[in-house]
Amino acid sequence: MFRKIGKLFTPRKTQNFYNKTSKKNKLTADLVTNLNTLKENILFDCNDVKYKDLYINFSDGQLKGTLIFVDGLVESEIINRDIINPLLTKFIHFPLSRLKTVSQLQYYIPVDEVESLDTFSDIPRRLFSGDSILLVDTFNSTLVLNTKGFSDRGIEESKNEHIIRGPKDSFIENIRTNTSLIRRKLKDPNLKIKELSIGERSKTTVAVLYIDDLVHKDFLNSTIERLNNIKINGIFETAYLEQYLENNPYSIFPQMQTTERPDKVCSYLLEGKIAIFVDGSPNCLLLPVTLSQLFQSPDDYYERVLYGNFLRIVRYIGFFVTTTLPAFYVSLTTFHQDVLPLNLAITIAKSRAEVPYPPLIEVLLMEIAIEFLREASARLPSSIGQTIGIVGAIILGDAAVKAGLVSSVMVIVVATTAIGAYIVPYYSATYALRFIRIPLILAASAFGAFGMVMAWCWILAHLCRLSSFGHPYLFPLSPSDPSLVTDAVTRKPLYNQQTSPKTKRKRRAK
Repeated sequence: MFRKIGKLFTPRKTQNFYNKTSKKNKLTADLVTNLNTLKENILFDCNDVKYKDLYINFSDGQLKGTLIFVDGLVESEIINRDIINPLLTKFIHFPLSRLKTVSQLQYYIPVDEVESLDTFSDIPRRLFSGDSILLVDTFNSTLVLNTKGFSDRGIEESKNEHIIRGPKDSFIENIRTNTSLIRRKLKDPNLKIKELSIGERSKTTVAVLYIDDLVHKDFLNSTIERLNNIKINGIFETAYLEQYLENNPYSIFPQMQTTERPDKVCSYLLEGKIAIFVDGSPNCLLLPVTLSQLFQSPDDYYERVLYGNFLRIVRYIGFFVTTTLPAFYVSLTTFHQDVLPLNLAITIAKSRAEVPYPPLIEVLLMEIAIEFLREASARLPSSIGQTIGIVGAIILGDAAVKAGLVSSVMVIVVATTAIGAYIVPYYSATYALRFIRIPLILAASAFGAFGMVMAWCWILAHLCRLSSFGHPYLFPLSPSDPSLVTDAVTRKPLYNQQTSPKTKRKRRAK
């Protein structure tokens, strides 16, 4: 009885028509049989798949065929003008007896990409990618015609990576448009684009870009091998690949970088790095990455040297302030009041006179409130979210101070911390900065300045141990390369920078 009940919840086993070694996967020479196999076993209940029956007219007879395409993924004008019309008119003076293979038809069809298939396995993927399938009676192969024509978003300015000076174009959700943006900027035949298909059901196109004479071959082969080994039903964003590829998934620091800017991708490729695009995503994945590169922005190189260096120094100061200032405040007010100037100590004491709990609870409450506001403003529509973020912070901070729940100095500390987090150009790195604050605050509340130092030592030890695809995360600081340190922390004039990548690819045992 229990076996019968268990069978009710067992997934039904369907016949596998995609086994490349199976005879059922092969196309036959009978058009009706091929259509029945597609309609009944593969494309059943797919109402957006259209079948256009037609007769190809030859000088000594006719040949029946069927054009299959997906409504909404193809360009109707291409189908009518470049496929159907030539098939009906261009073979009138061509004898049917001379047609030996279906591939001969492609010479009369003015479509840029034509491919021949003899199995059913690739037909669904090509159909749902916007291609059309031409089945012809008496032939056991089919033609795949490029008829892609689905609408895309236009190229716009990046909404997540604003710059003052420089190109304004950004990637969109079409992988071919994205790779063409890179080709326009890097007209180098050594720029290679290797395409993979990932996702057992989504069959998502993934493009790996690299410059052949600059990239490290072991690194390239290892990356492609790891991509091919990914087993997942569907890939819809570069974040999926990032989680599969990173070596330390529980580290708070990003081991890859994403960008929407073509100029940034080109600069990374010229350093011997790899860029990965996913069809349907406007983001590009860059790897490997170092900590110093998270503080770099295209603005640094589009502005004059002194101003570019000033911007980088400001970012490093912002990094230190946003991670350490709350813990520093807790340490001073809990353990080290004697090091404060008298006037400042009196000011802080007055502001905390009515606060009923210690500085640790005060800081944590304000951090939680800031996270609430940040999450609410991100999820709401842009116009409402900005209003909630600004007005909510002002009203909440003012009300909390007047109610005696937090001190006015604490509001200034938390506000400065929140602003400092956004100085870092790479948005995903701000998550790491927000996480770092927590252990620093807890260590400062327990052991004061000594606890802060110990927490920073633990963080630095983790950074020294961390790597991105075998590339040291703190390079060129650790291991040290004096010729590259200056460009990591500051930047040199462009004419003094190296024209080819010089990196120490010390591979660590995995």
